[in-house]
Amino acid sequence: MLSKPAAVPDPSARPSVPLARALQLTSAERDQLYRGAGLLPPRDGTVGTHVPAGIQRLAARLGDVPIGVFAADWTLVWWNTAWSALHGDPTMVPAAERNLARALFGNGLAHASMLPVHSERGQDAFEASIVADLKDAASRCPGDAQLDRLVTELRETSGTFARHWATQTAAVQHTTDRKTIRHPETGDILLDCDVLVVPGADLRMVTYTAATGSSDAGKLDLLRVTRGRTTTTPS
Repeated sequence: MLSKPAAVPDPSARPSVPLARALQLTSAERDQLYRGAGLLPPRDGTVGTHVPAGIQRLAARLGDVPIGVFAADWTLVWWNTAWSALHGDPTMVPAAERNLARALFGNGLAHASMLPVHSERGQDAFEASIVADLKDAASRCPGDAQLDRLVTELRETSGTFARHWATQTAAVQHTTDRKTIRHPETGDILLDCDVLVVPGADLRMVTYTAATGSSDAGKLDLLRVTRGRTTTTPS
């Protein structure tokens, strides 16, 4: 154990993150866990990944609804089985790749594993909104090295990302949309995609629902039956 808390975030802090989620700790209890391990709690100026216990319980009780919880940099930090049934199992992708911006603009496993999705707002508008969110996160979290690396990498490797970064303002952010997801088992599914901001936690809860009695609702039901109902938590 360290004799005093590290002056900067340490890689050894990472095991504390899933443990805090598994125990469904409050933010204060999470900070105590970090200090007990001789580590500094997540600092202001960095992207938070802690999912409050109340949000975990709420999401778990909405098991029929595909739910993914994302950090401010659009890294996936929590999901349920319905989400896995709709989008594929996130555990098949390395934790560092579980990021929506990487899926949209990168050329790694996140991009390769993303199912074809059509946004009613248009692909360009959807991409621009994600970049706007990253710009907003970067302005609020200037001390986050991981976010800085993500933005630098995508600006260097993706012309589309670089174009949006140069022209987009942080005011145009990703919210509600209607999306058609091309699923290999059920074909196209038209769903309402709602993005709910978690106050005080800097998280986004993304949900997918279909109109009651519609063929799309039936396809979601089929996916739930074939994939099971237990909750999966990232490691």
